[in-house]
Amino acid sequence: QVQLVESGGGLVQPGGSLRLSCGLSGGTLSRYAMAWFRQPPGKEREFVASISRIGGISYYRDSVNGRFAISRDNAKSTVDLQMNSLQFEDTAVYYCAASEQALYRETSYRTQHRYASWGQGTQVTVSS
Repeated sequence: QVQLVESGGGLVQPGGSLRLSCGLSGGTLSRYAMAWFRQPPGKEREFVASISRIGGISYYRDSVNGRFAISRDNAKSTVDLQMNSLQFEDTAVYYCAASEQALYRETSYRTQHRYASWGQGTQVTVSS
């Protein structure tokens, strides 16, 4: 079982930017499809973005498409989420997740139970 550790969360004003990073240890990052999920206060955890093993395919939640960008560096074993134009609604605990399964469909990349390994989460608060 790999270990995932998120970093980079914090407090930011509306319109600001944050960059989250997820470090993977105990395995080889290139074997995993990776994703970011988030859990807003009082709500269920939801999909944010995902990226394929080599990085050629990525998917985004509609509300973040065009504002967020997921990327990976397999040599450094890191996956980042660049978040721009942050809005109040982006306030949540953000989780990094890894899937060793072969994912072929877009729906699979967006589905939580496809990801067996999860980080502890990092808080992102958008507030004025």
